[in-house]
Amino acid sequence: MHEPESKILAGFARTANPQPPMPGRGGTGFVKDNGEPAHYTEPTMNRRMRSQALQERAERFFPGGVNSPVRAFRAVGGEPPFVERAEGAYLYDADGNRYIDYFGSWGPMILGHAFPPVVESIARAARNSPSFGASTAAEADLAERITACYPAIEKMRFTSSGTESTMSAIRLARAATGRKLIVKFEGCYHGHADGLLVKAGSGVATFGIPGSAGVPEEIAGLTIALPFNDLDAVEAAFAAHRDAIAAVIVEPVVGNAGCIPPHSGPASMPAEFGERISPRGLEAWNAMHGPSDYLEGLRKITRQHGALLIFDEVMTGFRIGLGGVGNSYHPDLVTLGKIVGGGLPVGVFGGKRSVMDLLAPLGPVYQAGTLSGNPLAMAAGLATIRYLQEHEREVYPKIQMLAQAVMTGVAEQARNKAVLCYNGAGSMWTWFFTPGPVRNYAEAAKSDTAAFGRFHRAMLERGVWLPPSQFEAAFLSYAHTEADVQATIAAAREAFEMVAAG
Repeated sequence: MHEPESKILAGFARTANPQPPMPGRGGTGFVKDNGEPAHYTEPTMNRRMRSQALQERAERFFPGGVNSPVRAFRAVGGEPPFVERAEGAYLYDADGNRYIDYFGSWGPMILGHAFPPVVESIARAARNSPSFGASTAAEADLAERITACYPAIEKMRFTSSGTESTMSAIRLARAATGRKLIVKFEGCYHGHADGLLVKAGSGVATFGIPGSAGVPEEIAGLTIALPFNDLDAVEAAFAAHRDAIAAVIVEPVVGNAGCIPPHSGPASMPAEFGERISPRGLEAWNAMHGPSDYLEGLRKITRQHGALLIFDEVMTGFRIGLGGVGNSYHPDLVTLGKIVGGGLPVGVFGGKRSVMDLLAPLGPVYQAGTLSGNPLAMAAGLATIRYLQEHEREVYPKIQMLAQAVMTGVAEQARNKAVLCYNGAGSMWTWFFTPGPVRNYAEAAKSDTAAFGRFHRAMLERGVWLPPSQFEAAFLSYAHTEADVQATIAAAREAFEMVAAG
């Protein structure tokens, strides 16, 4: 184990230009009196004075000083660092501090920040112009690779965000069925379209908002929110609204209420429990646990009642494994985002040819976007998906092994210090500050968010940046190392002392 900073400060001198920290160590760099670099996992980070000044400036222009609410740190307390750059598994703030990154731009950075093939592809595309407003070959190049990994997608359309994709998929489902009602699940976040904010996850859960002001009751009334992992509730909804439900939309692994796998996936377990199993993509998941009877049940019920099944894989697509969870369940429509854009704004909705051909210009369903399929996003996505395809056997086993190690290793440090359980799927996971198990949003909502906030602040001060909400999944990238995992576990050991102190 690494020696804590408090034991190795003697003989060190702060420099104006600190040495870059070694892989796996959080915080800034120091040098010894003899000029050799020294590194650490915690205490003496630079005070975030410049970040605070930048936050104050931002608050003059943006509500809360942010362009997405969770960035404000209101759910965890403390001052949010302002990032200047990122590389590999690390974020660097405006005050010179370095952090091990466990949210990865909220999922897209599966290969790490500034991954050279992606950066080079973006640069090449930008030299030809960032946007044309006309078709390019790169759009079909990326689509070809996506469909090769996701056979359920026969045709697709690119958008600029996951919100656009889910909103468009629902419009398409209503047109295909001639029905109005949509079933979603409590804690699942499908973007901020009006009808999808009913009992949503992500920032809606983070801030304890039951929905959103500004959404007319008439629109909210078209959405039926049910508990996740409860097929009886789905059956009851279809019985009560016979021939009126257009579609069921679901995150096959919930990520926006924290990570919650479907029934028959890995269960959340108290930290004191013994061995845990992490799936290696859907094939390994099925081999170890059998297919998810919950997802199979959704497919059966929707078919029986003539409704469409929409898998929102904006988060899980290419994260759980190459392709998506839906490959085994044959959803009618799929939405993707995050990883398929390589870190640039992109969304995808696609599915059966017969449904997708209802879109204009072939059919009566209108959908459009000025920057849809723009060259920079296509270049970044193509470089990312190509690398994942060509290195599948190296990337996925590594990130899932490291995710397993950090998930269980940190949980082990909570013993006798914090009440904790966790869920994981592939290289995404959540530590819930509740005894568990966590199988739906109602159980996730029992978490001690104040304790999570103390843990988050303590980890940040030790150079580990976790998602700033109890209700967001953590992610790991191909750039993370075993040294990063060990540094994170060492930081957690001390952070849990602060949690216990209250």
